[in-house]
Amino acid sequence: MKNFKIKKGDILQLLPNMGSCIASDKIAIDGCQVGFMYREEPDFETDSGWRFFSGYETDEYINNPENLMIYDINTIANYDNAIIPYIEMEIGTELERQGDNSFIESTSD
Repeated sequence: MKNFKIKKGDILQLLPNMGSCIASDKIAIDGCQVGFMYREEPDFETDSGWRFFSGYETDEYINNPENLMIYDINTIANYDNAIIPYIEMEIGTELERQGDNSFIESTSD
């Protein structure tokens, strides 16, 4: 059983219902900020396509499905509200954190 950094009863409604996303345990369990986020084609009906990572995950870590979970986007916004201004960006968006509260287009070509 996972020990989440923010308890379910402490999650605030910061966003309207925008669907689900996938996030790393580095965010929801360890409490790291989102360092990298991207939006891809959704995998299922309620999927927003957003994927959130701290930037500290190794390939081995990401390839272990036990380290990733499906969350409501609002839940991840509670862990790091700096993502909120970017949530409506289109599929294909890739962003890296720059500074405390802003992201820039990723240049990881």
